[in-house]
Amino acid sequence: MSRTETLTWIQDIVAETVFVDTHEHLVEESRRFSSRSDRLLPCDDWALLFRDYLQQDLDCAGMGAEDKRQFYDPEVSPLDKFKIVSPYWERVQHTGYAKTFSITIRELYGVKSFAIENIEQLASQYQDVRKPGLYERVLKEVCRISECHVNSLERIFMETAQPSLLRQDLSIMELSRCSLTDIKNVESELGVQIGSFDDWLAAIDLYFEKFGNKAVAVKYVGAYYRALNFGHVDRHVAEQQFTTLIAARPFIGSEGAQALEDYLFHYCLRKAQEYGLPVKLHTGYLATNDSMPLGRVRDNAVDVCLLLQTYPNIRFVLMHIGYPYQDEYLALCKQYSNAYVDLCWAWIINPDACVRFLTEFLVSVPAHKILTFGGDFIVAENIVGHSVIARRGIAESISALVDRRWIDRGAVPELVTRLMQLNANELFPKARAA
Repeated sequence: MSRTETLTWIQDIVAETVFVDTHEHLVEESRRFSSRSDRLLPCDDWALLFRDYLQQDLDCAGMGAEDKRQFYDPEVSPLDKFKIVSPYWERVQHTGYAKTFSITIRELYGVKSFAIENIEQLASQYQDVRKPGLYERVLKEVCRISECHVNSLERIFMETAQPSLLRQDLSIMELSRCSLTDIKNVESELGVQIGSFDDWLAAIDLYFEKFGNKAVAVKYVGAYYRALNFGHVDRHVAEQQFTTLIAARPFIGSEGAQALEDYLFHYCLRKAQEYGLPVKLHTGYLATNDSMPLGRVRDNAVDVCLLLQTYPNIRFVLMHIGYPYQDEYLALCKQYSNAYVDLCWAWIINPDACVRFLTEFLVSVPAHKILTFGGDFIVAENIVGHSVIARRGIAESISALVDRRWIDRGAVPELVTRLMQLNANELFPKARAA
Protein backbone atom coordinates (compact mmCIF):
# COMPACT_ATOMS: atom_id res chain seq x y z
CA MET A 1 0.00 0.00 0.00
CA SER A 2 1.02 3.60 -0.59
CA ARG A 3 0.99 6.01 2.34
CA THR A 4 -2.31 7.44 1.15
CA GLU A 5 -3.82 3.96 0.86
CA THR A 6 -2.56 3.03 4.33
CA LEU A 7 -4.10 6.14 5.85
CA THR A 8 -7.43 5.55 4.10
CA TRP A 9 -7.50 1.91 5.26
CA ILE A 10 -6.83 2.89 8.87
CA GLN A 11 -9.34 5.75 8.71
CA ASP A 12 -11.98 3.24 7.66
CA ILE A 13 -11.16 0.96 10.60
CA VAL A 14 -11.26 3.89 13.04
CA ALA A 15 -14.55 5.14 11.56
CA GLU A 16 -16.19 1.75 12.10
CA THR A 17 -14.99 1.40 15.70
CA VAL A 18 -17.25 2.55 18.54
CA PHE A 19 -15.75 4.99 21.07
CA VAL A 20 -16.00 4.93 24.84
CA ASP A 21 -16.14 8.61 25.80
CA THR A 22 -14.34 9.07 29.13
CA HIS A 23 -15.07 12.71 29.90
CA GLU A 24 -18.05 15.04 29.47
CA HIS A 25 -19.88 17.65 31.55
CA LEU A 26 -23.29 17.06 29.97
CA VAL A 27 -26.25 18.46 31.83
CA GLU A 28 -29.24 16.19 32.18
CA GLU A 29 -31.14 16.08 28.91
CA SER A 30 -34.30 17.34 30.62
CA ARG A 31 -32.45 20.53 31.55
CA ARG A 32 -31.74 21.19 27.87
CA PHE A 33 -35.48 21.43 27.31
CA SER A 34 -36.34 23.70 30.23
CA SER A 35 -37.18 27.31 29.47
CA ARG A 36 -34.68 28.90 31.83
CA SER A 37 -31.32 30.40 30.89
CA ASP A 38 -28.43 30.14 33.33
CA ARG A 39 -24.64 30.16 33.54
CA LEU A 40 -24.38 26.68 31.99
CA LEU A 41 -26.98 27.24 29.28
CA PRO A 42 -27.12 31.00 28.60
CA CYS A 43 -29.37 30.62 25.54
CA ASP A 44 -31.05 27.94 23.45
CA ASP A 45 -30.06 28.59 19.85
CA TRP A 46 -27.00 27.92 17.69
CA ALA A 47 -24.92 30.43 19.67
CA LEU A 48 -24.92 27.88 22.50
CA LEU A 49 -22.49 25.78 20.44
CA PHE A 50 -19.86 28.48 21.08
CA ARG A 51 -20.25 28.07 24.87
CA ASP A 52 -17.68 25.21 25.03
CA TYR A 53 -14.80 26.14 24.27
CA LEU A 54 -14.89 28.35 21.25
CA GLN A 55 -15.90 31.33 23.35
CA GLN A 56 -12.44 31.32 24.95
CA ASP A 57 -10.83 31.74 21.53
CA LEU A 58 -13.26 34.57 20.79
CA ASP A 59 -12.26 36.24 24.07
CA CYS A 60 -8.60 35.81 23.18
CA ALA A 61 -9.34 37.36 19.77
CA GLY A 62 -10.76 40.50 21.38
CA MET A 63 -14.49 39.90 21.85
CA GLY A 64 -15.68 42.24 24.59
CA ALA A 65 -18.19 41.76 27.39
CA GLU A 66 -21.03 43.63 25.68
CA ASP A 67 -20.68 41.72 22.42
CA LYS A 68 -20.65 38.49 24.42
CA ARG A 69 -23.74 39.47 26.39
CA GLN A 70 -25.68 40.22 23.21
CA PHE A 71 -24.39 37.09 21.48
CA TYR A 72 -25.94 34.86 24.14
CA ASP A 73 -29.05 36.99 24.63
CA PRO A 74 -32.06 34.78 23.77
CA GLU A 75 -33.88 37.81 22.37
CA VAL A 76 -31.24 38.70 19.75
CA SER A 77 -32.00 37.37 16.26
CA PRO A 78 -29.84 34.70 14.55
CA LEU A 79 -28.76 37.20 11.88
CA ASP A 80 -27.74 39.81 14.45
CA LYS A 81 -25.82 37.18 16.38
CA PHE A 82 -23.89 36.31 13.24
CA LYS A 83 -23.04 39.99 12.71
CA ILE A 84 -21.78 40.24 16.29
CA VAL A 85 -19.51 37.20 16.10
CA SER A 86 -18.30 37.27 12.49
CA PRO A 87 -15.37 39.73 12.98
CA TYR A 88 -13.93 37.45 15.67
CA TRP A 89 -14.75 34.27 13.76
CA GLU A 90 -12.46 35.37 10.96
CA ARG A 91 -9.58 35.45 13.45
CA VAL A 92 -10.22 32.08 15.12
CA GLN A 93 -11.70 29.90 12.37
CA HIS A 94 -8.62 27.66 12.01
CA THR A 95 -8.23 26.68 15.70
CA GLY A 96 -9.23 23.28 17.03
CA TYR A 97 -12.16 24.82 18.89
CA ALA A 98 -13.44 26.49 15.73
CA LYS A 99 -12.93 23.38 13.61
CA THR A 100 -15.07 21.48 16.11
CA PHE A 101 -17.90 23.93 15.47
CA SER A 102 -17.46 23.84 11.70
CA ILE A 103 -17.50 20.04 11.62
CA THR A 104 -20.49 19.85 13.96
CA ILE A 105 -22.71 22.12 11.88
CA ARG A 106 -21.73 20.23 8.72
CA GLU A 107 -22.15 16.70 10.08
CA LEU A 108 -25.15 17.29 12.33
CA TYR A 109 -27.09 19.98 10.46
CA GLY A 110 -25.89 19.73 6.87
CA VAL A 111 -24.65 23.35 6.98
CA LYS A 112 -21.65 23.61 4.65
CA SER A 113 -19.99 26.63 6.27
CA PHE A 114 -20.51 29.29 8.89
CA ALA A 115 -21.54 32.10 6.56
CA ILE A 116 -24.31 34.68 6.53
CA GLU A 117 -26.20 32.92 3.75
CA ASN A 118 -26.41 29.74 5.89
CA ILE A 119 -27.59 31.26 9.17
CA GLU A 120 -31.28 30.66 8.65
CA GLN A 121 -30.58 27.01 7.86
CA LEU A 122 -28.34 26.71 10.94
CA ALA A 123 -30.98 28.29 13.19
CA SER A 124 -33.69 26.01 11.85
CA GLN A 125 -31.64 22.82 11.97
CA TYR A 126 -30.50 23.53 15.53
CA GLN A 127 -34.13 23.52 16.65
CA ASP A 128 -35.04 20.46 14.56
CA VAL A 129 -32.26 18.37 16.14
CA ARG A 130 -32.89 19.66 19.67
CA LYS A 131 -35.70 17.27 20.63
CA PRO A 132 -36.20 14.58 23.29
CA GLY A 133 -33.89 11.68 22.53
CA LEU A 134 -31.15 14.19 21.60
CA TYR A 135 -28.41 12.45 23.56
CA GLU A 136 -29.10 8.98 22.19
CA ARG A 137 -29.17 10.28 18.61
CA VAL A 138 -26.09 12.48 18.87
CA LEU A 139 -23.92 10.11 20.87
CA LYS A 140 -24.86 6.69 19.57
CA GLU A 141 -26.08 7.32 16.04
CA VAL A 142 -23.94 10.24 14.90
CA CYS A 143 -20.77 9.90 17.01
CA ARG A 144 -20.80 6.10 17.41
CA ILE A 145 -20.19 6.34 21.17
CA SER A 146 -21.34 3.49 23.40
CA GLU A 147 -21.28 5.43 26.68
CA CYS A 148 -20.05 8.68 28.23
CA HIS A 149 -18.46 9.39 31.56
CA VAL A 150 -20.03 12.55 32.96
CA ASN A 151 -18.50 14.82 35.59
CA SER A 152 -21.71 16.64 36.46
CA LEU A 153 -21.61 20.38 37.10
CA GLU A 154 -25.09 20.16 38.62
CA ARG A 155 -24.47 17.82 41.56
CA ILE A 156 -21.61 16.06 43.34
CA PHE A 157 -23.06 12.83 41.93
CA MET A 158 -25.84 12.98 39.38
CA GLU A 159 -28.44 10.24 39.58
CA THR A 160 -29.02 10.47 35.87
CA ALA A 161 -32.14 9.47 33.98
CA GLN A 162 -29.87 7.69 31.45
CA PRO A 163 -27.46 5.60 33.57
CA SER A 164 -26.41 3.18 30.83
CA LEU A 165 -25.48 6.03 28.47
CA LEU A 166 -24.28 8.71 30.91
CA ARG A 167 -22.10 6.99 33.50
CA GLN A 168 -21.25 9.33 36.33
CA ASP A 169 -18.12 10.45 38.14
CA LEU A 170 -18.29 11.19 41.86
CA SER A 171 -16.78 14.63 42.32
CA ILE A 172 -14.49 14.93 45.34
CA MET A 173 -13.47 18.53 44.75
CA GLU A 174 -16.37 19.91 46.80
CA LEU A 175 -15.82 17.27 49.47
CA SER A 176 -12.13 18.19 49.73
CA ARG A 177 -12.35 21.96 49.27
CA CYS A 178 -15.09 22.23 51.92
CA SER A 179 -16.09 25.88 51.59
CA LEU A 180 -19.19 27.22 53.33
CA THR A 181 -20.98 26.98 49.97
CA ASP A 182 -19.90 23.36 49.61
CA ILE A 183 -21.19 22.59 53.10
CA LYS A 184 -24.61 24.07 52.26
CA ASN A 185 -24.78 22.10 49.01
CA VAL A 186 -23.90 18.85 50.75
CA GLU A 187 -26.54 19.48 53.41
CA SER A 188 -29.10 20.06 50.66
CA GLU A 189 -28.10 17.06 48.54
CA LEU A 190 -27.89 14.55 51.38
CA GLY A 191 -30.57 15.99 53.67
CA VAL A 192 -28.16 16.18 56.62
CA GLN A 193 -26.92 18.86 58.97
CA ILE A 194 -23.22 19.61 59.26
CA GLY A 195 -22.22 20.93 62.66
CA SER A 196 -18.85 19.32 63.25
CA PHE A 197 -15.85 17.82 61.50
CA ASP A 198 -17.19 14.35 62.30
CA ASP A 199 -20.39 15.31 60.51
CA TRP A 200 -18.41 16.31 57.41
CA LEU A 201 -16.45 13.06 57.36
CA ALA A 202 -19.71 11.15 57.82
CA ALA A 203 -21.15 13.02 54.84
CA ILE A 204 -18.17 11.95 52.71
CA ASP A 205 -18.70 8.38 53.88
CA LEU A 206 -22.38 8.64 52.94
CA TYR A 207 -21.59 9.81 49.40
CA PHE A 208 -19.43 6.76 48.89
CA GLU A 209 -21.98 4.45 50.52
CA LYS A 210 -24.78 5.78 48.28
CA PHE A 211 -22.85 6.20 45.04
CA GLY A 212 -19.52 4.37 45.27
CA ASN A 213 -20.95 1.29 43.57
CA LYS A 214 -22.63 3.37 40.87
CA ALA A 215 -19.76 5.73 40.07
CA VAL A 216 -17.33 5.07 37.24
CA ALA A 217 -14.53 7.03 38.96
CA VAL A 218 -13.91 9.91 41.33
CA LYS A 219 -12.95 13.25 39.83
CA TYR A 220 -10.90 16.13 41.24
CA VAL A 221 -10.44 19.44 39.40
CA GLY A 222 -8.66 21.40 42.11
CA ALA A 223 -5.66 22.04 39.83
CA TYR A 224 -7.64 25.04 38.60
CA TYR A 225 -6.89 26.87 41.83
CA ARG A 226 -4.04 25.08 43.61
CA ALA A 227 -0.98 22.89 43.20
CA LEU A 228 -1.39 19.11 43.42
CA ASN A 229 1.07 18.94 46.32
CA PHE A 230 -1.11 17.46 49.07
CA GLY A 231 0.62 17.34 52.41
CA HIS A 232 -0.17 14.80 55.12
CA VAL A 233 -1.96 16.82 57.80
CA ASP A 234 -2.82 15.59 61.29
CA ARG A 235 -6.52 15.21 61.92
CA HIS A 236 -6.59 17.64 64.84
CA VAL A 237 -5.12 20.39 62.62
CA ALA A 238 -7.77 19.84 59.93
CA GLU A 239 -10.53 19.69 62.55
CA GLN A 240 -9.39 22.97 64.05
CA GLN A 241 -9.56 24.68 60.64
CA PHE A 242 -13.01 23.21 59.96
CA THR A 243 -14.32 24.36 63.35
CA THR A 244 -13.06 27.87 62.66
CA LEU A 245 -14.68 27.82 59.21
CA ILE A 246 -18.19 26.86 60.30
CA ALA A 247 -18.08 29.17 63.33
CA ALA A 248 -18.12 32.06 60.82
CA ARG A 249 -15.03 33.53 62.38
CA PRO A 250 -12.47 35.49 60.35
CA PHE A 251 -11.37 33.73 57.19
CA ILE A 252 -9.09 30.78 57.99
CA GLY A 253 -6.52 31.97 55.45
CA SER A 254 -4.88 30.21 52.54
CA GLU A 255 -2.64 28.04 54.73
CA GLY A 256 -5.57 26.91 56.86
CA ALA A 257 -7.71 26.21 53.81
CA GLN A 258 -4.91 24.19 52.20
CA ALA A 259 -4.32 22.18 55.37
CA LEU A 260 -8.03 21.31 55.57
CA GLU A 261 -8.20 20.41 51.89
CA ASP A 262 -5.02 18.34 52.07
CA TYR A 263 -6.46 16.21 54.87
CA LEU A 264 -9.82 15.78 53.18
CA PHE A 265 -8.29 14.98 49.79
CA HIS A 266 -6.32 12.10 51.29
CA TYR A 267 -9.45 10.99 53.15
CA CYS A 268 -11.35 10.86 49.84
CA LEU A 269 -8.52 8.96 48.14
CA ARG A 270 -8.67 6.30 50.83
CA LYS A 271 -12.41 5.98 50.24
CA ALA A 272 -11.84 5.72 46.48
CA GLN A 273 -9.30 2.96 47.13
CA GLU A 274 -11.78 1.15 49.37
CA TYR A 275 -14.38 1.18 46.56
CA GLY A 276 -11.90 0.30 43.82
CA LEU A 277 -12.53 3.55 41.94
CA PRO A 278 -9.95 5.15 39.62
CA VAL A 279 -9.10 8.77 40.41
CA LYS A 280 -9.35 11.29 37.58
CA LEU A 281 -7.17 14.38 38.06
CA HIS A 282 -7.33 17.52 35.99
CA THR A 283 -3.83 18.35 34.78
CA GLY A 284 -2.47 20.81 32.27
CA TYR A 285 -4.19 23.65 30.48
CA LEU A 286 -6.96 25.66 32.17
CA ALA A 287 -10.26 26.61 30.53
CA THR A 288 -9.86 30.30 31.34
CA ASN A 289 -8.63 33.52 29.79
CA ASP A 290 -5.86 35.80 31.08
CA SER A 291 -5.45 33.89 34.34
CA MET A 292 -3.39 30.70 33.92
CA PRO A 293 -0.34 30.42 36.25
CA LEU A 294 1.85 28.43 33.89
CA GLY A 295 4.48 27.58 36.49
CA ARG A 296 1.94 25.74 38.62
CA VAL A 297 0.56 23.95 35.55
CA ARG A 298 4.10 22.88 34.64
CA ASP A 299 4.61 21.42 38.12
CA ASN A 300 1.48 19.24 38.04
CA ALA A 301 3.51 16.28 36.77
CA VAL A 302 6.09 16.70 39.53
CA ASP A 303 3.39 16.91 42.21
CA VAL A 304 1.55 13.86 40.87
CA CYS A 305 4.65 11.66 41.39
CA LEU A 306 4.15 11.63 45.15
CA LEU A 307 0.49 10.62 44.79
CA LEU A 308 1.46 7.78 42.48
CA GLN A 309 4.01 6.55 44.99
CA THR A 310 1.78 7.00 48.03
CA TYR A 311 -1.21 5.15 46.56
CA PRO A 312 0.18 2.33 44.40
CA ASN A 313 -3.19 0.54 44.42
CA ILE A 314 -5.12 3.51 43.01
CA ARG A 315 -5.23 3.96 39.24
CA PHE A 316 -4.75 7.66 38.51
CA VAL A 317 -6.07 9.06 35.24
CA LEU A 318 -4.09 12.16 34.27
CA MET A 319 -6.45 14.16 32.16
CA HIS A 320 -5.80 16.35 29.11
CA ILE A 321 -2.26 14.88 28.72
CA GLY A 322 -0.93 17.68 30.92
CA TYR A 323 -0.79 19.97 27.86
CA PRO A 324 1.40 21.91 27.15
CA TYR A 325 3.80 19.77 29.20
CA GLN A 326 2.75 16.45 27.72
CA ASP A 327 6.25 14.95 27.46
CA GLU A 328 6.38 14.63 31.24
CA TYR A 329 3.22 12.54 31.13
CA LEU A 330 4.82 10.07 28.75
CA ALA A 331 7.52 9.61 31.37
CA LEU A 332 5.00 9.26 34.21
CA CYS A 333 3.00 6.57 32.41
CA LYS A 334 6.15 4.70 31.41
CA GLN A 335 7.51 4.81 34.96
CA TYR A 336 4.47 4.26 37.19
CA SER A 337 2.24 1.22 36.78
CA ASN A 338 -0.75 3.09 38.25
CA ALA A 339 -0.49 6.14 35.95
CA TYR A 340 -2.82 6.46 32.94
CA VAL A 341 -3.30 9.40 30.62
CA ASP A 342 -6.43 10.73 28.89
CA LEU A 343 -6.53 12.70 25.63
CA CYS A 344 -9.92 14.15 26.59
CA TRP A 345 -10.30 17.81 25.54
CA ALA A 346 -6.69 17.92 24.31
CA TRP A 347 -7.55 17.02 20.70
CA ILE A 348 -9.22 20.40 20.21
CA ILE A 349 -6.75 22.43 22.25
CA ASN A 350 -3.99 21.41 19.85
CA PRO A 351 -4.83 18.65 17.34
CA ASP A 352 -1.34 18.46 15.89
CA ALA A 353 0.30 18.12 19.31
CA CYS A 354 -2.08 15.26 20.13
CA VAL A 355 -1.13 13.34 16.99
CA ARG A 356 2.53 13.66 17.99
CA PHE A 357 1.72 12.68 21.58
CA LEU A 358 -0.17 9.53 20.62
CA THR A 359 2.55 8.57 18.14
CA GLU A 360 5.25 8.91 20.79
CA PHE A 361 3.12 7.20 23.42
CA LEU A 362 2.62 4.07 21.33
CA VAL A 363 6.36 3.52 20.89
CA SER A 364 7.29 4.26 24.50
CA VAL A 365 4.48 3.22 26.88
CA PRO A 366 2.33 0.09 27.22
CA ALA A 367 -0.67 0.62 24.97
CA HIS A 368 -3.30 -0.10 27.65
CA LYS A 369 -2.43 3.07 29.56
CA ILE A 370 -4.04 5.67 27.32
CA LEU A 371 -7.65 6.78 26.86
CA THR A 372 -8.25 8.47 23.54
CA PHE A 373 -11.46 10.46 23.66
CA GLY A 374 -13.54 12.69 25.87
CA GLY A 375 -15.31 15.73 24.48
CA ASP A 376 -15.38 17.67 27.79
CA PHE A 377 -18.60 19.45 26.80
CA ILE A 378 -21.75 20.71 28.49
CA VAL A 379 -23.52 20.85 25.11
CA ALA A 380 -23.88 17.41 23.52
CA GLU A 381 -23.93 18.58 19.92
CA ASN A 382 -20.30 19.71 20.11
CA ILE A 383 -19.18 16.13 20.71
CA VAL A 384 -19.84 15.51 17.01
CA GLY A 385 -17.04 17.76 15.79
CA HIS A 386 -14.63 16.74 18.51
CA SER A 387 -15.11 13.04 17.84
CA VAL A 388 -14.35 13.55 14.14
CA ILE A 389 -11.11 15.36 15.02
CA ALA A 390 -10.13 12.61 17.47
CA ARG A 391 -10.80 9.84 14.94
CA ARG A 392 -8.74 11.69 12.35
CA GLY A 393 -5.87 12.10 14.81
CA ILE A 394 -5.87 8.45 15.88
CA ALA A 395 -5.77 7.33 12.25
CA GLU A 396 -2.95 9.75 11.37
CA SER A 397 -0.86 8.62 14.33
CA ILE A 398 -1.19 4.90 13.69
CA SER A 399 -0.72 5.39 9.94
CA ALA A 400 2.57 7.21 10.53
CA LEU A 401 3.82 4.36 12.69
CA VAL A 402 2.79 1.75 10.13
CA ASP A 403 4.56 3.67 7.37
CA ARG A 404 7.71 3.84 9.51
CA ARG A 405 7.39 0.12 10.34
CA TRP A 406 7.02 0.61 14.07
CA ILE A 407 3.63 -1.12 13.92
CA ASP A 408 2.79 -4.12 11.76
CA ARG A 409 -0.30 -3.81 9.59
CA GLY A 410 -1.75 -6.96 11.06
CA ALA A 411 -1.77 -5.41 14.53
CA VAL A 412 -3.78 -2.34 13.52
CA PRO A 413 -7.39 -3.56 14.00
CA GLU A 414 -6.69 -4.90 17.49
CA LEU A 415 -4.77 -1.75 18.44
CA VAL A 416 -7.59 0.52 17.29
CA THR A 417 -10.10 -1.44 19.36
CA ARG A 418 -7.83 -1.22 22.38
CA LEU A 419 -7.35 2.53 22.08
CA MET A 420 -10.98 3.39 21.42
CA GLN A 421 -12.82 0.87 23.63
CA LEU A 422 -10.87 -1.79 25.46
CA ASN A 423 -8.65 0.43 27.59
CA ALA A 424 -11.65 2.21 29.08
CA ASN A 425 -13.56 -1.03 29.56
CA GLU A 426 -10.63 -2.58 31.41
CA LEU A 427 -9.79 0.44 33.54
CA PHE A 428 -13.17 1.54 34.82
CA PRO A 429 -15.51 -0.62 36.90
CA LYS A 430 -18.95 -1.44 35.61
CA ALA A 431 -21.89 -0.24 37.68
CA ARG A 432 -22.45 -2.55 40.63
CA ALA A 433 -25.51 -3.10 42.79
CA ALA A 434 -25.65 -0.60 45.62
